[in-house]
Amino acid sequence: MHQQPADPLVGTLVDRRYQVLSRVARGGMSTVYLATDTRLDRSVALKVLHPHLATDSGFLQRLSGEAKAAARLSHPHVVGMLDQGNDGGLAYLVMEYLPGHTLRDVLNERGALPPRLALAYLDAIVEGLGAAHAAGLVHRDVKPENVLIADDGRIKIGDFGLARAVTTTTNTATLIGTVAYISPELVNGQPADARSDIYSVGIMFYEMLTGRQPFRGDLPIQVAMQHVGSTVPPPSEELPGLSTELDELVRCCTERDPEARPADGNALLEDLRHIRTTLSNAQLDFGSPGIAALPASGHAPTEPIGRVAAGNGAHPTVVLGGRANATSVLPGSVLPAAGQGVPAAGARPVRPPSSVPAGSASGAPAPGRNLLFPPEDTADLERPAPRPSKRENREALKARSKAAATPSQALRRGNPRRRGLLWVAVLLVLALLAAAAGWFFGLGPGALATVPDVHNRTVAEAQALLADQGFSSTTEDVFDESVLQGLVVRSDPEPRTQQRRFQPVTLLVSKGPVLYAVPRLAGGTLAAAKSALNAAKLALGSVTEQYDEDTDAGTVLAQDPAAGAQKRESTPVNLVVSKGPTPIPVPAVVGKPKDQAVQALTAAGLKAEVEDDEVFDRTVPAGSVVAQDPSNGTLTRGQTVRLTISKGPRMVRVPSYIGKQVQSAVHDLEQAGFQVKVNNILGGFFGTVRDQNPVNQDVPEGSVITLTVV
Repeated sequence: MHQQPADPLVGTLVDRRYQVLSRVARGGMSTVYLATDTRLDRSVALKVLHPHLATDSGFLQRLSGEAKAAARLSHPHVVGMLDQGNDGGLAYLVMEYLPGHTLRDVLNERGALPPRLALAYLDAIVEGLGAAHAAGLVHRDVKPENVLIADDGRIKIGDFGLARAVTTTTNTATLIGTVAYISPELVNGQPADARSDIYSVGIMFYEMLTGRQPFRGDLPIQVAMQHVGSTVPPPSEELPGLSTELDELVRCCTERDPEARPADGNALLEDLRHIRTTLSNAQLDFGSPGIAALPASGHAPTEPIGRVAAGNGAHPTVVLGGRANATSVLPGSVLPAAGQGVPAAGARPVRPPSSVPAGSASGAPAPGRNLLFPPEDTADLERPAPRPSKRENREALKARSKAAATPSQALRRGNPRRRGLLWVAVLLVLALLAAAAGWFFGLGPGALATVPDVHNRTVAEAQALLADQGFSSTTEDVFDESVLQGLVVRSDPEPRTQQRRFQPVTLLVSKGPVLYAVPRLAGGTLAAAKSALNAAKLALGSVTEQYDEDTDAGTVLAQDPAAGAQKRESTPVNLVVSKGPTPIPVPAVVGKPKDQAVQALTAAGLKAEVEDDEVFDRTVPAGSVVAQDPSNGTLTRGQTVRLTISKGPRMVRVPSYIGKQVQSAVHDLEQAGFQVKVNNILGGFFGTVRDQNPVNQDVPEGSVITLTVV
């Protein structure tokens, strides 16, 4: 059996912080690993770019800016960006690790989803995109593989590391996306904005409802050109009886003209939730308990157009960059004729694409326009006719105006006096209109006025100042770290800006700072407290250590502020941490009587344990402590000190050495453990023991034996 070679990055330490545990997935631009953040002791997803991208300094510079923008985005339905960096030739992103599966896994297992379930998934996806769009981020690669579903049911959209800030200039020669879900403007090399993500959401919603993608082909370029030249069919063609409101939702998201789509995720979310409330239970549960999944061949090919690193993902990201891969120079043998798509087998006829304004950044619909339910010809009940583009509407209106201005027959000559009166009346009307216009734009609601400075004022004061200048106003609540709640943070437009009086001014009113709940830290370890504070966007304050008899060292005893308190971001939380039980110096009790030794240890808070076996000791009297264990150092309250009690010195019989030579007597007595004292008489000339004291008696070991020598 062929064995896959081991990944050389597994088991290494990236940037001296991220321990790589295993490889999770490999895509067209990067490889994702499960790693441990050794600094914070948590699991993270480590996304390592392929070498050919990691050496592109321009790409890395853009990626760094986009990662910083994504890191500022915090939303329950968006995978958090934690870190970004380079380690030698290794470029990486660090993201929140979410154990679970993807929406692609759900679609592979279940096929088509009931509308209720599909709308539930879509609600979370669009809410996350709406937050990103509001922060100025465009995902550019929305697809089921990037929708993560945690084991606990949380739904998050990931891979914002490749997002592009809306306010930055997009390289129109670079195409980033997946061909099955890519928007027409990206295929045409035009800039991407929030409406490009809306298009991908519409394609994905179609697949969730039907179990298959709307455009299919043998080559990726065929699928891409169908996005440009074909209209996404209504899902009810695949599922007769499906609610028409769901058809309308797919249609408005997948309009080829970006101007006809919802402006961003928040605009789509409002329409989506309105539709959910209008559908009946029968319409929401259409097709339950499930619709058989279509074969895998129903998915469009997702290999990259042009060169891309090999990957094992089901739908890898397409990267088309530089002059060599610009969409404008694809071979004519591959591209269709102008205005035509490349239909796959069984695909619908392709109508000419409507014009898409290059570089358009405005996604706002015209006032009063309903994006989900526009007027349409309902004569054809099986398939609504595609709506004409704005350019086609303008050309038709121009043609009708020209035809109306051309007389169908010659006018006969009228009375000159009547014509003169008519001209006088026309001039009077024009004069009145000019006077009215002059008043309107000079003194009336159309006159220019300067927006006053309303910063740090109450709403009533600000509205009064605006009213003095002739402005009407609306209010919008925002969080602000420095302006008190209820006061005006700023106005839109800014102060000292001139605008017409009939144009409203928006007052941004402070809701106060964003507050975060203080987590419960008592009872946990100090390391766990640091991680919890970091996750709660709070800071670690002072750490005070104190002894505690009942708590292990390193355990948090108390916190300030208390758990549940609402505090500003980065507010320090002070902790009291246990140093463990108080250490007690071990008293020295050797030589003390047993009772006194036990009493001294008990008074110190320690426990005395007396050994059963007593020992002889020539220096310690019987009944006293001859040894203790431990003899020094420190213990904690309640720990044990073992005591050994002396039986006193051993009794040894002293033999008689009278008449023997002194040297032999001294040697034998010392070998027996006695001390010897020699008294010489007459200089001890003969060296003979004349007298001995004591003699032939039992005396304590180590006693002094006196020898008298002559």
